[in-house]
Amino acid sequence: MQTNEKTNYQEGAVILINKPLTWTSFDVVRKIRNLTRAKIGHAGTLDPLATGLLICCTGKMTKKINEYQAQEKEYTGTFTLGATTPTFDKESEPENFKDISGIDEAALEAATAPFLGEIMQLPPIHSAIKQNGKPIYLLARKGVDVKVEPRKITISEFEITKIELPVVHFRVVCSTGTYIRSLANDYGAQLGCGAYLSSLCRTRIGAFTLAEATDMDAFITANTPKTDNQ
Repeated sequence: MQTNEKTNYQEGAVILINKPLTWTSFDVVRKIRNLTRAKIGHAGTLDPLATGLLICCTGKMTKKINEYQAQEKEYTGTFTLGATTPTFDKESEPENFKDISGIDEAALEAATAPFLGEIMQLPPIHSAIKQNGKPIYLLARKGVDVKVEPRKITISEFEITKIELPVVHFRVVCSTGTYIRSLANDYGAQLGCGAYLSSLCRTRIGAFTLAEATDMDAFITANTPKTDNQ
């Protein structure tokens, strides 16, 4: 749906946003709510260090959130090999450094195979999954022992698109509930050298694509009331 100053957000709209780096998904929702004064929710959280497609629904279209959230997703990004991090991404410092000199293109390609199809994935303890009513990342930060159970997911496509060691570029098509941070960590373990997620962009949710999305700055400009001086 096209989004501009004539859109009736309070009645209901689907807003496709290209989430900026460092913004939380809630930051986007809060900003849109302040601009439109509409009831709003989003269909699938993106971590602050991720960018890309965020579907926001207002008004009566909030009824579609669960439907959109359940749809297949596509991501592109990079893994950095030769180390791990506690959060599986760049939010924490790299550790457990290992030599990657023996890893070649064939090994990188072969290591994707075990993750294709229906698999069990262990979510990161630094995630928004709740334990006793609290997000487990808050507990993990306090040093509380956190236990997570493996979840069944499906990865239908996993390809290495570019190699610039120690950085490896990838594209993944997966089911809802997939943690790309966990995939990075597990991929590094499969290679035997460790890896962490160093960048991530969500490029598709179902039939919605990033190419259709609006940059946050453009949305703010289009929906900020004009003064007499403008």
